[in-house]
Amino acid sequence: MSINPASVRTALKNQHQPRKRFGQNFLHDSSVIRQIVESVRLERSDYLVEIGPGMGALTEPLLAEVDAMTVIELDRDLADSLRIRIGANSHEAFTIIKSNAMTVDYRELHAQVTGIDSTAADAQTAPLADTDKLRIVGNLPYNISTPILFHLLDFADVIKDMHFMLQKEVVERITAEVGSKTYGRLSIIMQYHCDTDYLLTVPRGAFNPPPKVTSAVFRLTPHINKPVQANDEKKFAIIVREAFNHRRKTMRAIFKNSSILPTLTEADFAATDIDPQARPEVLSVAQFVALSNQIGDLEG
Repeated sequence: MSINPASVRTALKNQHQPRKRFGQNFLHDSSVIRQIVESVRLERSDYLVEIGPGMGALTEPLLAEVDAMTVIELDRDLADSLRIRIGANSHEAFTIIKSNAMTVDYRELHAQVTGIDSTAADAQTAPLADTDKLRIVGNLPYNISTPILFHLLDFADVIKDMHFMLQKEVVERITAEVGSKTYGRLSIIMQYHCDTDYLLTVPRGAFNPPPKVTSAVFRLTPHINKPVQANDEKKFAIIVREAFNHRRKTMRAIFKNSSILPTLTEADFAATDIDPQARPEVLSVAQFVALSNQIGDLEG
């Protein structure tokens, strides 16, 4: 008996109910899907990884653009039925990983997918070519999107770029310019590690069920060589976090009253070209890096 793939997908769609605990909102708008796929600009030889394929709305058109693809899906019901959903039985180089994207070791995944050991001595002295890196796409669960992004930054050396859909408000914060109302901790940390590009806005009606917020698609491209380098990236992140926890205060007041940051003199601020009367949202990534390095020098 022959099986109609479209009928199977429809039946499976009717069977699966979106789960709030996984933050599931399934994309179904064909125009938006086409725009996202076009924005990624895939090559057949790309090592493509999709996070949270869900019902496979993006998976099938993405898979049509590449020779091999890996997807990471936490919902086991969706993962088990994904090949049927997207008609992927004919694709030998299609791999489904049933796991939480926040706990995946992407360096290990890179080695499995590419056959390249990025920890080898020669790889440490010569950065990977872009063609040997992972390209990551996903409609991230909005409730845990920031932890996933920070987790992925730990593997930036094996990632060429990342295209994600998140709530518009978060994307605006990630891509914000210095001095704007949306500029903050997330802007600085992401822009320290990556080039950030706002690509397109996605209306609520493009999903089932419709989320309560408008969404947007953006691109992160990890820096091969960072424009500025913090000597201690953990210290840099702590300083940025503490500053924006008190974003309405001046930098002088933040450092004077903080229990975890040292009190800085006028000369210390001058050495980093920072006005002590300035508030955090007017400081560039480079200025926060300079401040972090200056404090590191003071602390020996």
